[in-house]
Amino acid sequence: MNGSAEATRTRPLQISPGDLEAAHLDELIMEIEQRSLYYYQEKNKSLRARYTYGTIFLIINLCAWFIRDYAQKALALLPYVSSCGPEGSRCFHTLGVLRVSLGCFIFYFVMFLSTWNTMKLHEAQNSWHSDNWIFKFFLLVIVMVASFFIPQLYIQIYGEIARVGAGIFLGLQLVSVIEFITWWNNYWMPQNQSKQSCSFGLVMSIVFYIGSVCGIAVMYYFYGASTACGLNIFFISWTVILLIVMMVISLHSKVKNRGLLSSGIMASYIVFLCWSAIRSEPSHTKCNAHTQNSHTDWTTILSFLIAIGAIVMATFSTGIDSESFRFEFRKDEAKEEDDIPYSYGFFHLVFSLGAMYFAMLFISWNLSHSTEKWSIDVGWTSTWVKIVNEWFAAAIYLWKLIAPIVRQPRVHEQPQPTAAEVHR
Repeated sequence: MNGSAEATRTRPLQISPGDLEAAHLDELIMEIEQRSLYYYQEKNKSLRARYTYGTIFLIINLCAWFIRDYAQKALALLPYVSSCGPEGSRCFHTLGVLRVSLGCFIFYFVMFLSTWNTMKLHEAQNSWHSDNWIFKFFLLVIVMVASFFIPQLYIQIYGEIARVGAGIFLGLQLVSVIEFITWWNNYWMPQNQSKQSCSFGLVMSIVFYIGSVCGIAVMYYFYGASTACGLNIFFISWTVILLIVMMVISLHSKVKNRGLLSSGIMASYIVFLCWSAIRSEPSHTKCNAHTQNSHTDWTTILSFLIAIGAIVMATFSTGIDSESFRFEFRKDEAKEEDDIPYSYGFFHLVFSLGAMYFAMLFISWNLSHSTEKWSIDVGWTSTWVKIVNEWFAAAIYLWKLIAPIVRQPRVHEQPQPTAAEVHR
């Protein structure tokens, strides 16, 4: 008995190949599930980080407004900085806005340089983008404070560079808006058009065109009623011509994304840009029906806050729209599970350009004169920037319509062989 028991105890445990495969399969499934959970958490963390960066950008905008309008009376320390000049005159108003903008630009540009080549969620740059908020907070404070110790000459040079950067930002924003309009048109007016989608698209296009016509009529009534307002009449009339050209080309049979919906949305956007440009004319202009009161009322404050919100939203929406700026051959690439949800580098690059853009709006693109309190983007320079922006938007949209036709390879007809040549 003892011998048989000892033989039983010393007998090796036999595991079948099927049990080994099942154990390995369970481990593999568990590893895949853990990895998927990790990627899911990292993606959510990255998506939440976007709103944190947007909130930081909003706070910096409010700081720039405070530095411009009220900091000279509220802050007593800045005048003692040598770079701020007598009574701190070089750290408030226009130069103060540029200093805040420079600090914001440096912060987001550092983030761009450190995340531009991030591709996967397990890379160290992903953690740097989505975490380490305490360190990034100190970095932001350091660059914002350091910008007030920079000599005036370099701040003015940055202001000239910021004009170019703001122009680049406007171009990126236009491309993003037009891509959204194209997506909207393809969503509601697909190639395999159903009766319901066609009806909705037709109704929406009519609504947008009616809104555009009403906007044109209102602008003629308020801003072009007199023959003395020749410049406003020219702006509005040229907008009408652009609307007609866009509508005609969008209905052409050879245009790929033809239809009234996209041109109707674009028409409303063009009319809005024209209205915004005319509204930016100085208040003392006799053809500007929008006159600014000497005192600050609630409508002025509300309009100003809405304008700041629009700046932040424009920067945020353009920053997360990296897909619109990818090359055509990369748009069709399938995304893998561990890919980052959006381009971190492009996101921070747009915010760094947005820092230049909000500076230009706060100083009305004018580096030599201060703007009035609670005003934003007012003056002849602002007017012409918006008008050129409108024309550029129409040009981009028209090119997007006709580009497939221009780039289409021409098929040269080959001469048909004669009967004699065939028999040979």
